Amino acid sequence: MTADYSLLIDAETWAFIERTNSFYPPDAVDFSVAQQRRVYDEMCRAFFAGYPASVTSRDDTFDTAAGPVGIRHYRKGGGEAEAFCLYFHGGGFVVGGLDSHDDVCAEICDATGFDVVSVDYRLAPEHLHPASFDDALAAFHHLAGMTELPIVLCGDSAGGNLAAAVTHHVRGGPRQPAGQVLVYPGLGGNMEQGSYVEHGNAPMLTTRDTIYYADLRGGGRDWSADPRFAPLADTDFSALPPTVVISAECDPLSDDGRHYRDRIVQAGGMALWNNEPGLVHGYLRARHSVDRARRSFRRILTAIHLLGQDRWPGSL
Repeated sequence: MTADYSLLIDAETWAFIERTNSFYPPDAVDFSVAQQRRVYDEMCRAFFAGYPASVTSRDDTFDTAAGPVGIRHYRKGGGEAEAFCLYFHGGGFVVGGLDSHDDVCAEICDATGFDVVSVDYRLAPEHLHPASFDDALAAFHHLAGMTELPIVLCGDSAGGNLAAAVTHHVRGGPRQPAGQVLVYPGLGGNMEQGSYVEHGNAPMLTTRDTIYYADLRGGGRDWSADPRFAPLADTDFSALPPTVVISAECDPLSDDGRHYRDRIVQAGGMALWNNEPGLVHGYLRARHSVDRARRSFRRILTAIHLLGQDRWPGSL
C-alpha cells in the first residue's frame, strides 16, 4: 500500500516541494554528478537564510593520512561554549559541503550557544566508501583532541548515517560522544519493506534515489553488511550514547529511524524517535517557511542542547 500525499502533506509543504523541484528536479539522479552538484548548490543558495547576528564562522583544515579535510567552526559571541556540536551535512554522499548547510549550522550555534563544527568530508564517486566515513571519524578524533567539552554528533540524511557510524565505531574508546541527533537519516534498512515500499515514490526522495546514492557511494560493491556503511547492520547496539532520531513521515527512510531507536532500546540504551507528520525528506530547508518544519527544527535544537548538557529530552 502506498501513501496518499494529497492527504498527508499540507499546502505549505507542497509549496516548499514545488520550490525545491524548480531547482533540483525529481529526476536529478539522471543528471551527471557535475550537473547534480551545480543545481543542488543553486538550490541551497536560494534557500540560504543568513546568519543570526551573534554568530561568526571561520574555515580551517586538519590533516589526515588521505590529505587535509576542511571544517567550518561556528561560534556565538558573548562567552565560552559549554559543548560542541559536530555536524555532518546531507546530500547522498554525492552533493553538498560546507556551504549547503551553512545557515543551519549557524542557527544551531545561535540556539544552543554551543560551538558547531561542520565537516567537508570527501564525496562519491571520486571518493568511494569508506572515504566519507574515514573523514567523519577523523573529524571526531580531531575535535576530541582539541577540547574536553562534550561533543554531540549531528547530521541530516547522509550526515545522519555518518554520525551514527562514527558513534558505533568509537564506542568503548577513550572519548565518547555526549549524544547523537540524527535527522531523517539513511541507516541501511531493508529497501524491500516498510517505509521503503509505502513511501517508495515520496516527494523529495524515492527508494530509487536511495539505491542510486548507495550504489554510487559503494562503487557498485555491496557494503550492506558493513556498519560503517549501514549502521543498522551492526550486531551490537549496546553502550551507545543517548540518541534522538527525527524522521519525516513522507520519506522512504522513516523506518530506518524507528528500527534504529528500537535496537538501541532493546540493548538497554536511551533512544527517542520522532516521525514528523506530513513532512518530507530535506525539510530542514523549509524551517522558515513551513510551520511543521519550524516546530520540528525547534525540537532538533532542543535535543542537541539537552544532550550537550548531559540531560535527556524524555520526549520532544
